[in-house]
Amino acid sequence: MTNIACGRSASLLASHHAPPPRRVFLHPEGWRTVNAAHLKIWRVKLSQGKLNHLQALSNDRGVIAAAAMDQRGSLQKAIAGAKGIDSKQVTPEMMDEFKSAVVRVLTPHASAILLDPEYGLNAAQQRAKNAGLLLAYEASGYDNTQPGRLPDLLPHVSVKRIVDWGANAVKILIYYTPFEDPKINDIKHAFVERVGAECEAYDIPFFLEFVGYDPAGGDEKGFEFAKRKPDVVIGSMREFSKPQYKVDVLKVEVPVNANYVEGSAVYKGQKAYSRQEALDYYRKAADVAQKPFIYLSAGVSNEQFVESLNMAAESGADFSGVLCGRATWKDGIPVYAKSGVKALEDWLSDQGIKNINAVNAALAPAKPWQAKLGISAVHA
Repeated sequence: MTNIACGRSASLLASHHAPPPRRVFLHPEGWRTVNAAHLKIWRVKLSQGKLNHLQALSNDRGVIAAAAMDQRGSLQKAIAGAKGIDSKQVTPEMMDEFKSAVVRVLTPHASAILLDPEYGLNAAQQRAKNAGLLLAYEASGYDNTQPGRLPDLLPHVSVKRIVDWGANAVKILIYYTPFEDPKINDIKHAFVERVGAECEAYDIPFFLEFVGYDPAGGDEKGFEFAKRKPDVVIGSMREFSKPQYKVDVLKVEVPVNANYVEGSAVYKGQKAYSRQEALDYYRKAADVAQKPFIYLSAGVSNEQFVESLNMAAESGADFSGVLCGRATWKDGIPVYAKSGVKALEDWLSDQGIKNINAVNAALAPAKPWQAKLGISAVHA
């Protein structure tokens, strides 16, 4: 593990992305650039500090077109598997090298980058100037398979330290399903409440990512879970929209598995829902969200994620962007494992950029996060 309290990293990060003096906010007559000091905000209580940070994470349309590179244990296992070595032989230097290459090549095409404080602080310094920064706070990510999948925090990280490292947002990942034992979910609810309060105290946005699972241990990519997935996603979005959690942006799965949507571009032949049923689930999920929400790619292929976004657009769901990781860069892992970082950079500069541009193109119908909050801004 790298030294997360590195003073040089902290000072460089803190000075990297100062919020610009003028910002674009949603106005009843359209988009208007105004001085932050001349804003009147209605219908939502969101501090100017959080507003500024959210704007730093967004493109000029108010859409969050962010890349994700906060994988840790799962990335180590993937690199090890591609190299044919034990995961313990994947060094912190390898992790930093891979993450830094992704950040250097892809952030010019993203509004923000999500990284982790364990291996990503050096990479964060190498992001493009247009890209805001989110930092992960949880200890376990996509490799969490323990019973109940209870979350935990990195022991040497706090929201204050994340702020000091220059981040524009705190991200937490939890595994969640409304159909888990209520006692387990109560622990998760309290966990999210604590993080929300900590983010409020330090005036930094809180992005909550929740990934559904089967408490009985079934395959989350399989047909049976696909039929239950809409209820898992919709129930989770309803729960964490509640005010006690103080979540600012919901980072959510799409409510269906596109592989099982009849007529989708990635349909595999086994039908869990018709296309119309799938579109209805998108709309139902959007309707229960009381906070801006963005979609996560959840490790699917770029083709599947883009098709999922196309269905979101077709449904009219008012999503506000994406935090897309593995769908953009995961096919570069075997390239790196076999041929090193230069080959990875070459692959990213070609296929990686094509992948992220495909996602960006699918974001054309996304709605600004301000609209979900009912924010209007005019000259005072």
